[in-house]
Amino acid sequence: MTIAEVSKKYDISADTLRYYEKIGLLPPVPRTKSGIRNYDEASCSWIELMKCMRKAGVQIEALIQYVKLFQEGDATLDARKELLIGQREQLSRRIADMQESLALLNYKIQRYELGLMASRKPVVSSPESATHGADLHGAHHRPMDQERS
Repeated sequence: MTIAEVSKKYDISADTLRYYEKIGLLPPVPRTKSGIRNYDEASCSWIELMKCMRKAGVQIEALIQYVKLFQEGDATLDARKELLIGQREQLSRRIADMQESLALLNYKIQRYELGLMASRKPVVSSPESATHGADLHGAHHRPMDQERS
């Protein structure tokens, strides 16, 4: 496949594809005799992996390291596995943080839907009372609890 076809298929600009290859985020793409990139199935698999990992927030540096280890061969299997385990742990923590934020937003939306926010008097909050993970049932007054004009 040409770079234009791959760009369209994966919704990634040709410039980004070239950049990913240049920095080592993708292994070198096979080329035709005239030097034009000719993306094969393996190249496309790498693009799918990198697109998925980037969407998940995996750092480019970690992915470049993974590609380097892959290119070194089977002697790096354990190192690749450990790298992926570390990335999975970081992603799990981010997901947990996002779920906590989602729960707080859902709680706040529910309070608006029940009409509880409009009747509440504004409360001046201290930074200590706005701590992350504070009681979701209203024991602490958070800035989000206050009506803003």
